Amino acid sequence: MKISKILNNNVVQSQNNQGQEVVVMGRGLAFQKKVGQSIDEGKIEKIFKLEDQSVSDKLVELLKETPEQYLELADKILQYARSQLSYPLDDYLYIALTDHLHFAISRYNKGIELKNPMQWEIRKYYKKEFQVALHALDIIENATSVRFADDEAAAIALHLVNSQLSGNNIDEAIQVTKMVNNILTIVKYHYQVTLDEFSVNYDRFLTHLRFFALRFARQETIKGQPTDAFLMDQVKKKYPEAYRCSEKISKYIEKEYQWTIGDDEKIYLTLHIQRVTSRI
Repeated sequence: MKISKILNNNVVQSQNNQGQEVVVMGRGLAFQKKVGQSIDEGKIEKIFKLEDQSVSDKLVELLKETPEQYLELADKILQYARSQLSYPLDDYLYIALTDHLHFAISRYNKGIELKNPMQWEIRKYYKKEFQVALHALDIIENATSVRFADDEAAAIALHLVNSQLSGNNIDEAIQVTKMVNNILTIVKYHYQVTLDEFSVNYDRFLTHLRFFALRFARQETIKGQPTDAFLMDQVKKKYPEAYRCSEKISKYIEKEYQWTIGDDEKIYLTLHIQRVTSRI
């Protein structure tokens, strides 16, 4: 491989044998080297091949201002996350986590501690991601001797959730989490109960709500067959309390977000609400 761009003494941009842009790391890799010269393969420690060229370009720009140690740290966290989570993680996470870790550790070294107001919701609704993020705090501590509080785990978990939901828009993940939390609160107050968060039905309901909220965040509409009026009538009669609860949710969404829920969505909501509350 030959050097196509030098970012610093330890990081260069190059192309692999398939002609794909890669970021290559290694101690002293670019020392006294020039663009066009061959890379000493014996010094290569890590090669980052990103599928999305725009992500690769952004990573290159980020590394001009950010020490490469944060990319190495982000990579360790992502390798662990990929071994624990069942869904693929977007390449943009290399940028998001590298930048986040650099800022967080710099802030820590200045004695600035920020509380995460969404820690409770993230810990509660994204349990797997939060557990991965707690382990990430150990990885960070082993590499930097910096020990973050659980607030930082919540922030890292949100990046993982965001990768599953939307790629590179963290605001979208926050909006999804808030909407899900508010809908679950409506269900709890309507029934005056505590939901069984370890039940299969709760997990199904949570998954449905996440993607329901995501459709709103992305302003997506679902076009399909007209609602089955007979089915709607049967659902109303068979599960009247659950349907009343779905109506409350519908009114809340319309008032808070100016988004109208269709009858198909009300049917799904009613069925999920019935399931998640039927064994309480």
